[in-house]
Amino acid sequence: MTDRRIETLTDLPADAARAVLDLIGTAAEEDGQAAVSEQGRLHVRRSGRAGVRHLLLWTPGPDGSAAEELTGYGQIDGTDPVEAPAAEFLVHPGRRSRGHGEALGRALLDATGQRLRVWAHGGHPPARHLSERLGLKLFRELRQMRRPLDPEPTGLPEPRLPDGITVRTFVPGQDEDAWLGLNAAAFAHHPEQGSLTRGDLDDRMAEPWFDPAGFFLAFRGSTPAGFHWTKVHAAERLGEVYVVGVSPGEQGGGLGRALTSIGLRHLARDRGLPTAMLYVDADNVPAVTVYERLGFTTHETDLMYRTES
Repeated sequence: MTDRRIETLTDLPADAARAVLDLIGTAAEEDGQAAVSEQGRLHVRRSGRAGVRHLLLWTPGPDGSAAEELTGYGQIDGTDPVEAPAAEFLVHPGRRSRGHGEALGRALLDATGQRLRVWAHGGHPPARHLSERLGLKLFRELRQMRRPLDPEPTGLPEPRLPDGITVRTFVPGQDEDAWLGLNAAAFAHHPEQGSLTRGDLDDRMAEPWFDPAGFFLAFRGSTPAGFHWTKVHAAERLGEVYVVGVSPGEQGGGLGRALTSIGLRHLARDRGLPTAMLYVDADNVPAVTVYERLGFTTHETDLMYRTES
């Protein structure tokens, strides 16, 4: 029987946080994408948020010494007041197929009273197999879509804003509260995006990638009507349609499509990026259709599994 120890923390010490981020990075190099989302990595860097727990799986060092090595990591986010807690977890690529993943998955289930949602980023076959062993059922599919960009974005439709709409970029220190209200209204149906707080926004604005010049706000008069927040993954030379939102009263009028085009032109012309990406739920047929018409195709798929209770 493999000797392992799992500890649960609500606040990660700095050295443990660095070890977790290193583990996530090592696994991402092997797997092609990170097993822990951006939100999850923010919880690691700025731990201590109520409702978030960190599970660290330790095994003995290779020389049999008392020094342990971080072999696996799991995170539980129980901040949603309605949905079951959400989790992400991973095992070091060099220590897989030894039962560590199943042990960590069962620890996550025990910690949440067998009520859990789990992301499998990339939807790889081993993750599907493990989900079956843990008794989890597939219930959500999140697509990553991509399209090429051109420095002269003639392939993108000319933005056609509805009458009375103006667009400008986000002003830090001025627009935070207005954006939070707009985001909550636009994503009232979406438990993750719609529940973002001022702390969540501040965390993202503190990240090196944050650039207000790529954060577009639409107004009808002085009333926020919609937004397109872009993101640049500099190392991959990849631009992201990070999030597009439209006020309920403005939906259906073409504002979302116009804002998407504005952001893509910014990524292509102003940032000189060759490729754009975005995430969209597979069952959001209207959004998928819009993005397909803009030239996006599915690149990879993230799957979420859950307990039946």
